[in-house]
Amino acid sequence: MAVEHRQVGAGEADIEAVRRKLAHRIQQWTPEQGMQYSALDGVGLIRSDTATSCTSSVYEPCLGFIVQGSKTLQLGDKEISYGSPSYLASSVHLPVVAQVVEASPEEPYLAVKLVVDPQEVTDLVLDLGDKAPELDPAFTCPEVSCGLCVAQMDLGMLEAVNRLVGLLETPADAPILAPLARREILYRALMGEMGARMRKFAVADSQANRISRVIALLKDRFSEPLRIRDLAGEANMSESSLYHSFKQVTRMSPLQFQKKLRLHEARRLMLAEGLEAASASYRVGYESPSHFSREYSRMFGAPPRADVSKLRGEQRVSA
Repeated sequence: MAVEHRQVGAGEADIEAVRRKLAHRIQQWTPEQGMQYSALDGVGLIRSDTATSCTSSVYEPCLGFIVQGSKTLQLGDKEISYGSPSYLASSVHLPVVAQVVEASPEEPYLAVKLVVDPQEVTDLVLDLGDKAPELDPAFTCPEVSCGLCVAQMDLGMLEAVNRLVGLLETPADAPILAPLARREILYRALMGEMGARMRKFAVADSQANRISRVIALLKDRFSEPLRIRDLAGEANMSESSLYHSFKQVTRMSPLQFQKKLRLHEARRLMLAEGLEAASASYRVGYESPSHFSREYSRMFGAPPRADVSKLRGEQRVSA
């Protein structure tokens, strides 16, 4: 028994040592707060010195690794809390509300984002064949169904992420070694406790894969009128099955999902392209600017003009 206790302790010490090393590396490459995309393709580094207010965004397919601090996510009617050292898999585009809840100047919130091409996952699933473990029926992700799930980082995963971020210090090695590090990280995620859920989205004709195709369709055509019948036909599903499965993955209805995509795109248009609220509302599919303004205020906490002015002020301060 004493030997087993020492082995567990040694493992925890190793995990903490690698976590600290990775945290130090992230701080070196994040001179400013917020998301900063690195010189490595698809790798973003995040730092926050304080807890933040709730912010709405659309998560793309990615893996997010919390190395220090903690945050909460609101996906539809589900709240997800996770902290260091753990990681989150977003298998599809999902509108979420995020908040950093544990951070300080002495111990800032630090995280790594790895953007994932779904085809990468599919290719690796095919390479794994029957080597990948099956979904344990006793395991249920405590936060959400399939679209978003959290797991603890073990030593192997931490070391793989640390190697990837470490390539920022040796840029000459990155073109060769970064793809290998990415592949190792995806491999470890697929072989881990939530890998079976991730694999569902990569398997052709699975229910999850069909929903991912519907989400891609909504993302491309969010400004068009929504017809469940047409979506169901695209996915080769019944309307009731589509509705039920869509809500399992996204924790919201297709109509709610479309509305969130529209509002996020309108916000981007006003902030990045300087459109007035009315023009942005028509561009994303709203027929009534007043209806758009009401829904925008409910989602972002302020009318369009006030919200965009605040965001522009924050950009000037951080510049």
